[in-house]
Amino acid sequence: QVEEVMEMLKVFYKDLGFKNYKFMLATSDPDVKKFQECGTKKEWEWSEDVLRKTLKKSKVEFREEKGEAAFYGPKIDVLAVNVFGKEDAISTIQIDFNLPEKFKLSYINSKGEKERPFVIHRALIGSFERFFAFLIEYYGGAFPVWLAPVQVKILPITDRNLKYAKKVADKLISKNMRVEVDERNETLPAKIRHAQLEKVPYMLILGDKEEKSKSISIRKRSGKDHGQLKLDVFIKNIENEIENKAND
Repeated sequence: QVEEVMEMLKVFYKDLGFKNYKFMLATSDPDVKKFQECGTKKEWEWSEDVLRKTLKKSKVEFREEKGEAAFYGPKIDVLAVNVFGKEDAISTIQIDFNLPEKFKLSYINSKGEKERPFVIHRALIGSFERFFAFLIEYYGGAFPVWLAPVQVKILPITDRNLKYAKKVADKLISKNMRVEVDERNETLPAKIRHAQLEKVPYMLILGDKEEKSKSISIRKRSGKDHGQLKLDVFIKNIENEIENKAND
């Protein structure tokens, strides 16, 4: 079960594209009284060895910290590293001797005898606020398209292109994309600059030429222009990018 949780955690981080983290195995210190409150010495040694073997089998780098375990069991902490090099625990795989004792939990083992289980606490995201703070910091706000709060910003060049811009937006929204139309009475360079400051992955520039050809002009937040494209082709491309969780 611990290995399954570890694999789930690795998949979770891979999907988010988050790589700036480390593993720590928090073990007991047998001479410290608090680690004598729950579980036997044999149970502590066995469970610590299980976590250690899981980390080694997963082929991840980790360090051991003696005396950093909770009083009720050892744990694996995932430590996110911020831009200043400071580490903060964002995920935990925790073994718990205390709850099975308190609730008198038991199961029948292969020998037909009653045996007390261990509880595994699985916290892939310990604190949503702290985790997303690290994620924002990691990407510098420039989220990949599949994760971005606004995936596409539509920039009509003039007011007469606004109706076409809204039709394009409706088509994208019908495909479950997060879209905004910049309806402000501003110049195109001002709209582009604003969208880039918001770190929106894609800008669709729509003028008379695009409206006449029923197409769109694409600009990425990097400033690179990708020329004209039919809307259906763009939708297919961005859907593929979202499905594959690609980074730009």
